[in-house]
Amino acid sequence: MNTKAFIFDLDGVIVDTAKYHYLAWLKIANQLGIEFTHEHNELLKGVSRVRSLDIILELGKVEASQEDKNKWLVQKNEDYLSYLVDMDQSEILPGVMPILNYLKEQNQLIALGSASKNARPILEKTGTLEYFDAIVDGNDVSNAKPNPEVFLLAAKLLSAKPEDSIVFEDSVAGVQAANIGGMTSVGIGDAKTLNEAKYIFKDFTQMDKSFIENLIKN
Repeated sequence: MNTKAFIFDLDGVIVDTAKYHYLAWLKIANQLGIEFTHEHNELLKGVSRVRSLDIILELGKVEASQEDKNKWLVQKNEDYLSYLVDMDQSEILPGVMPILNYLKEQNQLIALGSASKNARPILEKTGTLEYFDAIVDGNDVSNAKPNPEVFLLAAKLLSAKPEDSIVFEDSVAGVQAANIGGMTSVGIGDAKTLNEAKYIFKDFTQMDKSFIENLIKN
């Protein structure tokens, strides 16, 4: 049987931590008198923490020193981590576990490719760490998506070629990164938003084993 590399983003793909990122950023925005809606939060998907803060400041036309930015970045991460304390397997998104289990049964390679710097503790808390043969997160890369660095490094750690790698992503930047890296992109979420992905599913419950089988064979 063919062996492929299946690379998963974390936030919005395996777990729904987007709500916690939103609450943490909302707290910062409120402090600064900046309106920050769920629609604004979509702009931060797949984006680094530093760039996310810059986007929020741009929304409010707020100028800030690097010292203040550093302070807010630390505060945001501390607030975000406080929301993760009670995280468990219930946070795993529907349909994810059957796909991970099936990939393991088929002896496929699995990696995480995420901008999150908290990826490992999240995987530990949700009991999914053991599924991953390689983990690349925000601590390992210097270029944010749509730069394909995170996915290319994940493929390299799995000794897989980009053309033999399949990426599951919920963000436009993530889908673009997979495409730029020469990988097969699978969008998880809204079809209109993720229209650059080769395949699109609303969530993993819409994906059956035959789809995975075809990815492995082709």
